[in-house]
Amino acid sequence: MRLMTRILLIMSLLLQTHYSAADIYRQQDNKGHITFSDKVSASATRVQPKVSTYRYKHVVAKVYDGDTITLKNGERVRLLGINTPEIESRYRQDEAGGQTAKKWLQKKLKSGEVYLEFDKQRHDKYKRLLAHLFLVNGEHVNKELVAAGLATLSIIPPNLSYAAELEKAELSAQKKGLGIWSMADYKPISVQHLPKKIVGWQRFLATPKEIKRSRKYVRLILTDKVDVRILVANLALFPDLKHYLNKPLEIRGWASRKKDHYSILVQHPSAIVVR
Repeated sequence: MRLMTRILLIMSLLLQTHYSAADIYRQQDNKGHITFSDKVSASATRVQPKVSTYRYKHVVAKVYDGDTITLKNGERVRLLGINTPEIESRYRQDEAGGQTAKKWLQKKLKSGEVYLEFDKQRHDKYKRLLAHLFLVNGEHVNKELVAAGLATLSIIPPNLSYAAELEKAELSAQKKGLGIWSMADYKPISVQHLPKKIVGWQRFLATPKEIKRSRKYVRLILTDKVDVRILVANLALFPDLKHYLNKPLEIRGWASRKKDHYSILVQHPSAIVVR
């Protein structure tokens, strides 16, 4: 009993101090002594800890747009895993569906009380909190925005919590033709006939013929002037990229332009759909 208590205590301490940063391994020597460490060895087995998520209660002060809110404490929160069309601001023009998403979120959060659940990264480069938003009744606001066709997926590693649920919600909204999925501004466009100016999130149609690799990216070559780039660091999330060759694809995201060349950064396989 004393040995078991000691083992459980050691495991608890290791999980508290190391779980977010390293894996924990269990090792038993030929005398039956059990030890736990964050260093792997040939005879060690990985411990699978049960870690429950924690949600932080806050009060909403303002809804900035469909995927960004400001808390009463002054912190701004960007909803994880999704993207809603832009609203008009000093730096951006209004996009179709942006005001609708904002009004939906304002109505949903009228009580003011919310719970924030964080993922691997707590802040983005703009110092905004990154979170999944939940209501008092447990409703997942991020997912409901997607399910209503008011938001599309924008899953960026390492923040992968709820990815499967969000993908199912998007597929359902698309099949029903809800919101964005029935708007002319977001109809698929062929990469063979891209306009000179591409604004915001779009759906691109193409059939990749070739794969090119560099130190940082792997690229699916769509035409001599358009490619899809995937970070080498994210490749493990994707199927073998040869799976996409010579198949009609819909690629979702933002196209950047350099002179007469377009490149679409894809960070998660949910952004590539085989048609």
